[in-house]
Amino acid sequence: MPLLWLPHNRGAGAVSSRQSATSGASAGIYVRYGKRVLDLFLSAIGLLVLSPVLAWIACCIKLTSPGPVLYRQIRVGQNGRPFQILKFRSMLVDAPTPGSGITVSGDKRVTRVGRLLRRHKLDELPQLWNVLRGDMSLVGPRPELPIYVDAYTPQQRLVLSARPGITDPASLAYRHEEEILASHADPEAFYRFEILPDKLARNAAYIQAASLKGDLHIILETLLCSFLFPHRARE
Repeated sequence: MPLLWLPHNRGAGAVSSRQSATSGASAGIYVRYGKRVLDLFLSAIGLLVLSPVLAWIACCIKLTSPGPVLYRQIRVGQNGRPFQILKFRSMLVDAPTPGSGITVSGDKRVTRVGRLLRRHKLDELPQLWNVLRGDMSLVGPRPELPIYVDAYTPQQRLVLSARPGITDPASLAYRHEEEILASHADPEAFYRFEILPDKLARNAAYIQAASLKGDLHIILETLLCSFLFPHRARE
């Protein structure tokens, strides 16, 4: 009996190995080439199709509070390269700026239009231009401020090997991050020592397993959470 089963087992193992190698090669090709093609295609289509929405949002911001339509901020991108991220402005221009880089629910600096934009993540739409430029990807670890990146451990810096994204698994898990932070006495400390390490771990796992199917799923999940089910959050 062992002699009869041994070739079969070896054959099954060989097939499994070939399937794993093929899957790994396909994922590698997608990350190296296909991901950027997807980014270029969808960001260009998105900017074109959403141009009336972008113009409407810009008008609402301009007509309801003084200041520029866009907010620019330096974030850390792929390989530690700083870049200027774009957002629709959701806060008062002359509001005092706290020492931290986080925003909690109920922040008085957020405008009435800004609250709506942030609830549905519409303030992130200008980042389609960042994607088209190559600063960002549609899916990838969210770029952090330099003050947070400076404190990364060598293992956590793995996330800098990928192009940062508009959405990622951590963004879905912490869909209601502002509300979570508002429930803690020291939101800055809770973000630094609890939320951020978990985000980095989730995104490191994403980088290791990035695929076309996975990215499309994250994009769809983000759209569902932002518009159809704004109170939905993935664990």
